[in-house]
Amino acid sequence: MLRTSEAVSPRIRVADVHKDFKLRHTHSVKETFLAAVRRKQLTTDFHALNGVSFDIGPGESVALLGFNGSGKSTLLKLISGVLRPDEGHVLTRGRVAGLIEVGAGFHPDLSGRENIYLNAAILGMTKRETEERYDDIVAFSEIEQFIDTEVKHYSSGMFLRLAFSVAIHTEVDILLIDEILSVGDEPFQQKCLARIRELHNDGKTLVVVSHDLDMVSDLCERGILLRDGGVAFDGASKDAVALMRQ
Repeated sequence: MLRTSEAVSPRIRVADVHKDFKLRHTHSVKETFLAAVRRKQLTTDFHALNGVSFDIGPGESVALLGFNGSGKSTLLKLISGVLRPDEGHVLTRGRVAGLIEVGAGFHPDLSGRENIYLNAAILGMTKRETEERYDDIVAFSEIEQFIDTEVKHYSSGMFLRLAFSVAIHTEVDILLIDEILSVGDEPFQQKCLARIRELHNDGKTLVVVSHDLDMVSDLCERGILLRDGGVAFDGASKDAVALMRQ
């Protein structure tokens, strides 16, 4: 249970956030020229988020739900700091790690061992923290025999196993997860879910985006349903999932 002093200090605050994108309607210089000559519209504005506000407290597990284009992945990237809002504020308290583009910091010409240290540093870990967790990271990934091989020779499954293992062994306060639980075979997925539950039981704050509604309703206590760039529902995850299925 949260103490009162913790409850009034959110880990994440999203305050009246707006985010727009330009959607292009041409794919080449020739198409752009012809569209301009014919006075066709080259771009349109897409309002991904329109005045979204909520707080997430320490230790909460929250699912961001919504159909494609509802703004949930955009919101996760704003919380991670990958994107910035056009209006409003996104504030976080503590160290944040995002399982959003897993392995984005990996270098293909470096070995798995070298990439563990590189990616851990990108995620904010010190060399000492990485050394302390190194054996656990390698064991969890289940690719010990390939750890000194350049990752450009890895299969996609091996690459994602190692990248995911680094990310979930990072010392964090807030863990952001975007559709990454589809990596690997079912036993590895179950192991990943068990590890994420451990982190939540240790008091870490979780924010999850997934199309697997059964998984998020089981993993998360709270659900925030986004629709047309706004919050349509904020409450128990099972109620949010039920609304999605209507």
